[in-house]
Amino acid sequence: MVKRWVAVAVACAVIAVISVLAFAEPGVSSGEVRLTRQADGSMVLADRSSQAPVLDVYEDFDCPVCKRMHDAVDGTLQRLAREGKVKIVFHAVTIFRDEPMRSNSLRAAAAARCVPEENWLAFRNRLYAMQPAPHGVASGFTVKELAGAARKAGAAVDECVTSQAYAQAHLEQTARTRIQGTPTVLLDGRMLGDEVFDATALERAITGGDGVVV
Repeated sequence: MVKRWVAVAVACAVIAVISVLAFAEPGVSSGEVRLTRQADGSMVLADRSSQAPVLDVYEDFDCPVCKRMHDAVDGTLQRLAREGKVKIVFHAVTIFRDEPMRSNSLRAAAAARCVPEENWLAFRNRLYAMQPAPHGVASGFTVKELAGAARKAGAAVDECVTSQAYAQAHLEQTARTRIQGTPTVLLDGRMLGDEVFDATALERAITGGDGVVV
């Protein structure tokens, strides 16, 4: 299930404005589309020359509902970004308070900050593929597993991953993120619902068109 924001719509709009202002740093280019890591650890996939809407995706790598969304719509979202039809801001958060989910999430998110921009999307795919299961019971995302996954994604960042160099920074950023649950998805500040699990419906919401079956 998709949990809802406690904050009012004004707070959502503020986050969206911040995300729009974030497109400022050099990153990895694919044509005009660039993947850029921001100072807060968020990752921006965008053609910054376009006037496309901004889609903020708040995800916890240990969240099975986030995995469900990723599996259902990630290919469509990346295609739309590369077509200049949407600017995606990926925000990794640790939403869980109970163990082992909290530690699973923290290790994965801290490891993701170690991975260079050119390998980050591939690493994110691997995180969801290796998500510990059953949820709420299984411990996973060990630093050894995460370092190995990063290498398979093309990034040799073992020391950064195993030392959890970004763990504290990740927790501090999560504490500033005003959400109740994941996935939380905002389109220009407006929170989306069940359409985030349907590629055609989500494309329609983003583009205003009929979407395509993928």
